[in-house]
Parts: sequence; structure tokens; C-alpha cells
Amino acid sequence: MDLLRSLPIGLYLEKPLTWLHRLDPRVKLAWLMSLILTPLLSNPYWRIFLVLFLIIITSLALIPWRVQKKQMSWLLFLSLVVFVMTSFSPDGFNLTYQPRLPTSDIIITQPTDYQYVLYKIGNLTVTRRSFDLAIRVSTLLFTLIYSSNLYLLTTAPEQITAGIEELLSPLRKFKLPITEIVLTLTLALRFIPLVLEEIQNLIRSISTRAINWKKLGIKKGLKIWLIVAEKLLANILLRAEQIAIAMEVRGFTTPNQHQVQWHQLKLSIYDFLALFCLLLFWFSRITIGN
Repeated sequence: MDLLRSLPIGLYLEKPLTWLHRLDPRVKLAWLMSLILTPLLSNPYWRIFLVLFLIIITSLALIPWRVQKKQMSWLLFLSLVVFVMTSFSPDGFNLTYQPRLPTSDIIITQPTDYQYVLYKIGNLTVTRRSFDLAIRVSTLLFTLIYSSNLYLLTTAPEQITAGIEELLSPLRKFKLPITEIVLTLTLALRFIPLVLEEIQNLIRSISTRAINWKKLGIKKGLKIWLIVAEKLLANILLRAEQIAIAMEVRGFTTPNQHQVQWHQLKLSIYDFLALFCLLLFWFSRITIGN
């Protein structure tokens, strides 16, 4: 079990360099926020379009399938399970409707083919409301998780923090600690692979001991997992202390006096083209997605 490969959360794909890698981090951040905000109060067709849009963008970026196949397949499977469960769940209208007029032997035909109940088998019923809710929940789950992962996959942590610092720089007039916030974000993004590595090492250490969990029982099994959780917390705190000592040894005092510009942010013609496409994206959302 390799958590660093099966769960590429917060990891940056260095090779190959795709056209998504070459875009400015501020432009990609604007696209990410648009993908997160446009599903709000949108119709189901727009939500389905966002799922297809992300899959197409991934294909056009020529990201290796070995990188995306595990997360995309599991995320699609999770979204499908959520869709099915939500479709067959109660729609919230637990009302018993009584006819306003007495029953009659005269057969009254409905003038339209409208049906509130779309599908029914036994006690399982799919209504229009539950079906619409299933589309909303499953597509929103896929869009939020996959768009964020795609952004982290094609943008280096230093580029992310540099772009955020550039966008938040006007807030320095209000004496907000923008540099400190950006430094904390940089350390947090760099710390995610270390946490995954510690979890991976602990799981491997338990699997190599061939523990018979059936003979241990629930009580002793929980005791072992509590010991593992305590060891994981101790290792994470030790890693954090080592990073703090390394920064202190290098003479780090305040973020303002030790700024290192890893990336020079400059918009290119491709960035302006991406911003123009973003304007078309929002125009489509306003005209079609409502």
C-alpha cells in the first residue's frame, strides 16, 4: 500500500509539464474558484456539464492516466454510489394527499404526461425531487474534490502561495499579516506528504507483524490503534519541531525579512486567453446555467 501514489492529495506532478502547468497560478486560482462557485443555484444540466468539462480538460492536458486513474475512478464510483442512494432516498414530502372531491366511477384522464414519481419498485421510489437532489449532490461532490486536486496537481506549492500573496497584497493596507498567512500555507502544503509518509510507515509496520485481529478482539484491537494514533501524533510533532529548528538555524526571524521569490509572476498570452475563456464560462453560466 503506497499512500503517496494511491492518494495524490496535495502532491505536485513535476513531469510531464503540461499546458496547465504553464498557466499563471492566479489564473488557475480564478478558474478554481469559478468551478467551485458556479454550481451554486445552477440547474442540473450545468452541474453535469462541469463534470464532463473537468474530464475533458484532464484529457486535453495529457496528464498521464497512471496519475489520475485511481483517484478519478474511485471518485466517479463514489459519486455514482451517492447518486443511487440519494435517488432512492425519501424526498422529504412525507404527506398523504386526500382528494378534494368525493371519488367517482368516472375515469378522468390527465391532460399532460407529467408524473411526479419517475420509477417505483417495491418500497423503493424515485421521484422528481429525489432525482434532482441526487444529481446535485453527486456532481457537486465530484466537482469540488476533483477541481481542487487538479489545481494542486498542476501547480507547485510555491506558485500557489506566490499567487495568493499577490492577490492579497492590497490587504496589507489594513495591517493584515499576509506574509505570515502565506508562509503558514506554504508549510502546510509541504507538510501533507510528510503526514502521508508517516501514516504509510505505521501501516507497513503493523502489516509486517502479522497481527491476528480476530483473536485480539475489539477491545485489544482498539487499544493497538490508539497506540498507533499516539505514535502518529508524536511523529508529526517531531517533524514539525525539526522544521522549526531548521528555520531557526538558518537565521529565520520574520517572514518580511526573509522573503524568497521562487517564481516571478507574469501573465503571458496564454493566460489572457484563459481569462477570456473564463469570461465566456461565466457568460454561459449566467445565460444557460440558471
